[in-house]
Amino acid sequence: MAEITPEVNQAIEEIRAGYPDAVVTVKPDPDGGAIIIVTSVELGSTYVQVETWVGFHITFQYPITDVYPHFVRGDLRRVDGNALGEGTSVTTFEERPAIQLSRRTKRVDPLTDTAVLKLTKVLHWLASK
Repeated sequence: MAEITPEVNQAIEEIRAGYPDAVVTVKPDPDGGAIIIVTSVELGSTYVQVETWVGFHITFQYPITDVYPHFVRGDLRRVDGNALGEGTSVTTFEERPAIQLSRRTKRVDPLTDTAVLKLTKVLHWLASK
């Protein structure tokens, strides 16, 4: 198994710094990337649940590839009773029920499209749905 690349390790540290109240769990993959689960992330008032975990895979190609897709708790429900809608689908992530959030970045700029920024953008999109 390859060690996590320095770039992926830096991304993990940036996530920990950006979400200091969350627990960041890291599972190395065989190629030098990592599967990340960030727990206790606040959702805001749109959802019945107050918080969620967020999971994603940072591949060994990072930072030249997009961190995509992201996954959240499988029981996520809106307060207003409406469906979660476009960009979401029911699935599993790391053997847990999950909702996949499909928010692809088409043209990744390795200098600005960081894993922590992508996580923040996805959570903002989710909260604003």
